[in-house]
Amino acid sequence: MESVVNDFTINIATANGTGSQSANLILLQSLFDMGVPVSGKNLFPSNISGLPTWYIIRLSDLGYQAPGNHTNIQILVNPATWVEDLAALEPGTVVVWNENSKLEMDRDDVISYPIPMTKIARGINPKLAKLITNIVYVGAVAEILGIEQSALESAVEKQFKGKKSAIELNSGALLQGREYFRENHQKSDPYMVERRPIENKQFFVEGNEAAALGLLFGGAQLLAWYPITPSSSICEGMINWIPKIRTNDDGESDCAVIQAEDELAAAGMVLGAGWAGGRGITATSGPGISLMQEFIGLGYFAEIPSVFWDVCRVGPSTGLPTRTQQSDITLLYEGSHGDTQHIVLFPGTVEECFEFGWRAFDIAERFQTPVFPMSDLDLGMNRWACSGFKYPDKPMDRGKVVRDKDVFEAFEEFGRYLDVDGDGIPYRTLPGSGMAPILYRGTGHNPQGLYSEKPHDYYQLMNRLKDKIRGARDELPAPILREEEEKELGIIYLGSMENSINEIDDILAANGISASQCRIRALPAHTEIEKFIARHEKTVVLEINRDGQLYGILRKEFPVHLVEKMHSAAYSDGMPPRAKIYAEMIMDILQGEGK
Repeated sequence: MESVVNDFTINIATANGTGSQSANLILLQSLFDMGVPVSGKNLFPSNISGLPTWYIIRLSDLGYQAPGNHTNIQILVNPATWVEDLAALEPGTVVVWNENSKLEMDRDDVISYPIPMTKIARGINPKLAKLITNIVYVGAVAEILGIEQSALESAVEKQFKGKKSAIELNSGALLQGREYFRENHQKSDPYMVERRPIENKQFFVEGNEAAALGLLFGGAQLLAWYPITPSSSICEGMINWIPKIRTNDDGESDCAVIQAEDELAAAGMVLGAGWAGGRGITATSGPGISLMQEFIGLGYFAEIPSVFWDVCRVGPSTGLPTRTQQSDITLLYEGSHGDTQHIVLFPGTVEECFEFGWRAFDIAERFQTPVFPMSDLDLGMNRWACSGFKYPDKPMDRGKVVRDKDVFEAFEEFGRYLDVDGDGIPYRTLPGSGMAPILYRGTGHNPQGLYSEKPHDYYQLMNRLKDKIRGARDELPAPILREEEEKELGIIYLGSMENSINEIDDILAANGISASQCRIRALPAHTEIEKFIARHEKTVVLEINRDGQLYGILRKEFPVHLVEKMHSAAYSDGMPPRAKIYAEMIMDILQGEGK
């Protein structure tokens, strides 16, 4: 039997609220500490404790991070999904199962490893048996795969952070799981792990925590928020880090935190911070953005710098609140009533979650407008390998702010909304400066900021706003292009699709198809995107939604001769993007069967 090393997928089926998350993270961390390229996907329920949850661990020396196309090792702990999980497995799958579940193993075409997980756990600590059961399967799997005991112990210490009793209890359970397998089973499967050299010091971090740090390093002065999955951990991360990195010598915080009564109130507070010259942020998800629309329109029309970080989940309505999707692209780009257009940023890695956190404030103040970084649940709430963050290397860009009275008096005419430089961006003053009245008007106004319903004033104002946002396109994060040579096919994508694109490319290459890649990192679309489409006979836009929202936006904004080259490969079922699905959609398009 030929060994399969560092190239397989583990699916763990447990129940929410049983402590399985800690066990799964210990397993993931131990593999990571051995230098094995690994990723984890937490599929948790949106309702109460006790409902089914799954955790998918993908090992891949090639660095693939999307969920695998097949489950190679299935861990069965949850009786509620036992029959369904077992029926879905292909012949030859390894099944590690709780022998005390009182359910039968009725598959004779799988590799079966029964472990009395509950019995072992009760023998260690009857009161905590429900929690310890999960650690027992980690120990058994570690023995099956050959995970180093030192890596397991290190992972336990990281998970429980100095809690001596918890570390001792869990370490003992791991050893008993290992010993039971060693004494009662003969390994009959091909799967194993091998240590890999760790060239660069890396650490695990969730996208939401990376964003929280980036926002604090960007000078956030107000966090106004209302809890909503999957964005809450951005706010919680900021709250946890403020005492460590944003306090003065007296221990006083320089970033205010307010949990608002609802999302609309949070949005209003953020605009208040921007009006006062501060840097305000709120983090939310699609339903929260929907509730904020009135204030979003005010921020656009009155030209108030503000940052709204949207972590997408599955809609519409409540939808699937604990699953992932790129479903808010159009909502953010064209949000609020009337003619509006916003700046949207699309981080695709945890490093970019940090970077776009601090850049969002600079962009918001430079262009005096709301800015919307958009990530998703997969990127935001799962752990990703990270080599480090790109810190700001220049002073904050506060935009066109008149702080000096001599400069102010040098204006022949000052108007809050007067386009002095011809770039659509006016100058502003700050409250308390002793200069012009601070005007941010949300009704019709002329260049001086005075109320006006004159058709000419409104027409000029709306066109200036459009020119301002469109003028930002090449000042925003540029797309990342991967073009080694001229190729007929171009692939356009954004955000967390970055974590599947290499595998998609390899599947296409195995079928004789070579493609260039263009990852969009902001809207409005950079001019390089238009050039990318022009260079290729066909381009396919990949995204994680049903309707092809990015594809629709590009079709509206690009000339007809480019639109004719574009095709959509949009798919969404709540799961992180699986490479095989998108590769097959691309091949269907090339064969004339797709959109």
